[in-house]
Amino acid sequence: MTAAVRHALADLERRLASSGLGPSLQKDYGLASHTTYRVGGPARLFVTVNDLAELEALAAIVSDLATSAPPVPVLVVGRGSNLLVSDRGFDGLAIALGSRLTRFEIDGPVVSASGGALLPVVARASVEAGLTGFEWAVGVPGTVGGAVRMNAGGHGADMSESLVDAVVVDLHRGDTTVRTDADLRLGYRTSIIAAHQVVASVRLKLRFGDQEDSRAELTEIVHWRRTNQPGGRNAGSVFTNPEHAAAGELIESAGAKGLRIGTAEVSAKHANFIQSDEGGHASDIVELMREVRRRVRDAHGIDLSAETHLVGFEPGEMP
Repeated sequence: MTAAVRHALADLERRLASSGLGPSLQKDYGLASHTTYRVGGPARLFVTVNDLAELEALAAIVSDLATSAPPVPVLVVGRGSNLLVSDRGFDGLAIALGSRLTRFEIDGPVVSASGGALLPVVARASVEAGLTGFEWAVGVPGTVGGAVRMNAGGHGADMSESLVDAVVVDLHRGDTTVRTDADLRLGYRTSIIAAHQVVASVRLKLRFGDQEDSRAELTEIVHWRRTNQPGGRNAGSVFTNPEHAAAGELIESAGAKGLRIGTAEVSAKHANFIQSDEGGHASDIVELMREVRRRVRDAHGIDLSAETHLVGFEPGEMP
């Protein structure tokens, strides 16, 4: 961390402490409990925003500071189901969305959801409202906002198929905009949403369907997930699937299934998952990711790309 960023964080801490967000501000706050790997060090600053007004107030403070200092690094923490934080932690501002940013409502075929709404909960509620098209989300343990940022998906569908638009708050610019699905340029596990931009809410347009068929599909997806994917301390798929190939199959055929480094192990159930031991270390996970990539590259000539979002690592540490 440069001296300029250190000073900017100290200034941000002072401004937040004297604002209406002061009661929720925490310093050197452990992030491990906010990730499904349950590893990683603390965030230099951590704040919870409970509604759009608080999020916009935070954006006003952060963006004003950016006019006279380097932009403060920002991390939006949802369920942490696709996140690996360095053991050293995150030298920046981590933001969690509070209770009023986890709500959603359904009006006809349109689902209006806050960024912190949980995907499985929204999926089940949409089915109970007689809608179809969002069943796949019951198997993704993340939030709506995180799903937009990475265009999450599964079972042949993804967010791009139902997203109408999203309200995005830019912490570095201090503005709030409505972005259409076209504006967001959703691709395979990608969008143009940057780390300093927060998806505050979205609108999804689904279809009316056969409720019993949709309920059966939910049950099938949950059963498939429990049968084919491990539970416990992992962050889902570690690598994206290359074109015309499955990352898990490539890893297994390269002999990396069950491979262990320290407190991290490639799952014996699904090779594109890495399991972390209780009391594990992010450094072991990232080292294992590097070794898996090397083995697949040597065996197949394919360079896997990480799907896991890595935070707080130096460039030379990245897999």
